[in-house]
Amino acid sequence: MADIRSYPFISHLRADPTSWVQHQHNGKVRHVGAGLSFWFRPRTSALAEVPLDDREQTVLFHARTADFQDVTVASTVTYRVEDPPLAATRTDFGVSPRTGTWNAVPLETVGGLLGELAQQPAVELVAEMTMAEALAHGIGPIRERVAAALAADQRLRERGLLVTDVRVVSVRTDPDVERALQTETRERIQGAADKATFERRALAVEQESAIAENELTSRIEIARREQELVAQRGANERLRATEQAAADEITSTASAAATRTVGQAEADAQSALLAAYDAVDHETLTALALKELAANLPDVSSLTTLTLTPDVLGEALSRLAGGGSR
Repeated sequence: MADIRSYPFISHLRADPTSWVQHQHNGKVRHVGAGLSFWFRPRTSALAEVPLDDREQTVLFHARTADFQDVTVASTVTYRVEDPPLAATRTDFGVSPRTGTWNAVPLETVGGLLGELAQQPAVELVAEMTMAEALAHGIGPIRERVAAALAADQRLRERGLLVTDVRVVSVRTDPDVERALQTETRERIQGAADKATFERRALAVEQESAIAENELTSRIEIARREQELVAQRGANERLRATEQAAADEITSTASAAATRTVGQAEADAQSALLAAYDAVDHETLTALALKELAANLPDVSSLTTLTLTPDVLGEALSRLAGGGSR
């Protein structure tokens, strides 16, 4: 608002840069423009102040959908005064020369007009939608319809107003209806979540089954390899026993052959000896026998008395008969 200071018989006005001020004296315009500062006589002056900055007007209204459900649309319309002199002639922006406050409520008047102009196209559009469509997808179409209607409205241009932006904040219905719709959505989301949980559990069970199957396969493979190892060890033991038996048989055969050879040699030697004895006369054999007997008698070098008993004589004769080997 303009700052007015009163003095005796005269006052001073100072306006902000975003305020357009018009001063009339006796019906004639004396000062007009934004951010002015001037002196004036309160009793003979008429003042008007029009804001030039962007203003926001909240528009809240109810509408009925095609399925006869009530919805509430909350929106915000941003506007500014594009033609201040024209706006000052169509809307009461006059201010008191003594206090600087508006004589009327011009911003409320402009806001009411914007609300009515914005409500009409929005209500018509919502009437073509079902409640579900309005709640789910109504914000964008409503904003576009309202913005287009306000931009083309002739009444706003006649009042020097320009709409710069339209925002639809929300489209709501009764809390009970919203909760019912939310319940359906929650159940669908919960169903999807449960399905995902079941799928994860099924996948986990499948993976655990695959792991168990792999472990069982590994155990079976290990058991099979152990069986093959045991069989191979048995075959090796059998082969080793067979080879050992063959080696023992070869050793026994060689030993038997050697024994036979030695026995045959001894028998041949004995036969040769007997054959040689057959060719010698009786006296020679007797002498040889006595000689052999003397060789097989005990050592008598340390004895003072030699006694020939039947036992000693028998032992000597046995040695002589055995071949005289010592």
